[in-house]
Amino acid sequence: MAARIKKGDTVVVITGSSKGVQGEVLEVRPSEDRAVVRGVAIAKRHQRASRMGQEGGIIAREAAVHLSNLKLVDPASKKPTRVGFRVLENGKKVRVAKATGEVIEG
Repeated sequence: MAARIKKGDTVVVITGSSKGVQGEVLEVRPSEDRAVVRGVAIAKRHQRASRMGQEGGIIAREAAVHLSNLKLVDPASKKPTRVGFRVLENGKKVRVAKATGEVIEG
């Protein structure tokens, strides 16, 4: 199945504690239907110091968010939109913003 949200996209959170926050997708996990978004769902983790020189302590990092809670930001209108697909004349399948009909690069 084609990916509606890809790494590097700008998305907005539509539900949950981070509702309304925009961020860049850092990682997509298709098998879990989740994505890691910069600045969204910050979780604190207690980590022990390792021998490799990494210090221990409480580390804040982004947790994965379910894809159903994210909407892609339309590059043309800068508003959240649904994503569709279209096949171009040359046979290439591209993502399309449902609101404006613009082709989404990437």
